[in-house]
Amino acid sequence: MRGAVPWIAAFLVVVADRVTKIMVLAKIEPGSWIELMPGVALTHINNRGIAFSLFAGGGPLTRMVLHLVIFTSVVIIAAMVVRHGHHSRLGGFAFGLILGGAVGNLIDRVLYGAVIDFIHVFAKIGGRVWSWPDFNIADASITVGAVLLIANEFRVHRSEEEDAPDTD
Repeated sequence: MRGAVPWIAAFLVVVADRVTKIMVLAKIEPGSWIELMPGVALTHINNRGIAFSLFAGGGPLTRMVLHLVIFTSVVIIAAMVVRHGHHSRLGGFAFGLILGGAVGNLIDRVLYGAVIDFIHVFAKIGGRVWSWPDFNIADASITVGAVLLIANEFRVHRSEEEDAPDTD
């Protein structure tokens, strides 16, 4: 079952990402937002750049290079899942989250030429609004997957040290 964990996780992320983005496209006009609770709003942003909207203002050549880099990253992540995804459930799950998030955002780029971001987190402090860059389910999955992958590596490294024979 361990070998299936990354693929199941990736599939579930892609489905959740697509469903939420389809709902946003149907219900929220680009640039508008709906406050859900203090500090969290739903919005509709078409992000033509990469993380944090970097390179969003680039021309056709920049967008072509970005798409090539993103596609190549998805292929590399899929290869890592095949190679390492079965070693531990946590590691496989983490790879699956990253792969699902990358595929979810790649689907947006193919369909719309931009990634649909819709989660807006902010804080009002002293009359000023501090905002985190807008993101989506795919972005959150990539971030959580990366944190879990790092945690898994520390866990694996620690258990290898404990299993190693004492050389003193």
